[in-house]
Amino acid sequence: MKIRNSLRSLRKRHRDNRLVRRKGRVYVINKTQRRFKARQG
Repeated sequence: MKIRNSLRSLRKRHRDNRLVRRKGRVYVINKTQRRFKARQG
């Protein structure tokens, strides 16, 4: 998992990426390609 300041560029890497807010943190998750994971905050 990558920890980044900006998640917008990582979200565009795959069409199934989703931005999700959980417990005050922002995550990029992908159900089909599981390697696209990132966290902010």
